[in-house]
Amino acid sequence: MNASLHQFIVDYGLWAVLGGTFLEGESVVVFAGFLAHQHLLHLPYVMLCAFAGSFIADQLLFFLGRRYRDHRFVRRIREKPAFERALAAIDRYPHGFILSLRFLYGLRTVGPVALGMSRVPPLRFLVLNAIAAVIWAVCFSVVGYAFGQTIESLLGRLHGVETKLAVALAIGVVIGLAYHLLARRRR
Repeated sequence: MNASLHQFIVDYGLWAVLGGTFLEGESVVVFAGFLAHQHLLHLPYVMLCAFAGSFIADQLLFFLGRRYRDHRFVRRIREKPAFERALAAIDRYPHGFILSLRFLYGLRTVGPVALGMSRVPPLRFLVLNAIAAVIWAVCFSVVGYAFGQTIESLLGRLHGVETKLAVALAIGVVIGLAYHLLARRRR
């Protein structure tokens, strides 16, 4: 069981990072960074997959906002309260908004769609989106890796894939909850 779970993570872990960053993001990347510290994944590949998933997702959402303004998916996003705030921020600070979008809770899907509907040129969005995705992927991967070092120094070398996964999952949950609570407090 232990060897097969280890091999499953090695074989499919990076695909999970790619898909997870497409949907959610931060906790997936932190979790993967921890697994990289535990030598189940390679940190540069975690960063690359986190970058790719995040970058592609935002490019697709930008394209949806630009090309399919009247599609029901885009209309549903436009109805969210955060959409108007996103448009106001884009008007005032378009470059800053693009660069900080991934770090602002509640704007992960709304922001790129709003940017697609704005006057921000597609090439400018592409370049700034790539820069932001690199910064985001590196930051959250390193956070997970650093947590791995901290946990290891506190608990000693972790043995067994199940133990590593349980600790990584706990770290992901704690970070996700902290992120959610901070965002909720800001609102």
